[in-house]
Amino acid sequence: MYQDDPSDLIESTFRRIHAERMAGLPLLNPALEVAAVGFALVDGGMMEWRGVLVTPWCINLLLLPATTDWTLPNSHERVFREYPAGTFGFLGNHEDPLGDYLICPLIHDMKQFADQESAQMTARACLIALDLAPGQGEADAAAAAPDSPSRRKLFGLRG
Repeated sequence: MYQDDPSDLIESTFRRIHAERMAGLPLLNPALEVAAVGFALVDGGMMEWRGVLVTPWCINLLLLPATTDWTLPNSHERVFREYPAGTFGFLGNHEDPLGDYLICPLIHDMKQFADQESAQMTARACLIALDLAPGQGEADAAAAAPDSPSRRKLFGLRG
């Protein structure tokens, strides 16, 4: 159970996995490193930490316990969470010293990212999209009336 932001522990755990288990694999993008993005407490029926993990091999949505009644499912059993964007399936996992967590794969092909910044921007966009109902993003983008070319590009608007 985590009272405080688990980002540092997540990063150190997955940096170790990168060095010990993933080193040299051809699926790695050498331009990327491990980063815990946007971890925050959420109440989806129980309090848990939610964020996105960026690694050189994948981008995953992670959930970690924030209460003592949070339980990990049996091995190979999926746990589903409802978000405005839809239903997402998670698998339980455990890594020392991180402990129990739930993981939902989002992106497997990391070769598409030119640099760490683009991977982390994608991770932030995933978190934003998770809390938007289908079609809501376009209406919100139009209502925001972006005034800079970079914001227009982010929201897919022309101008």
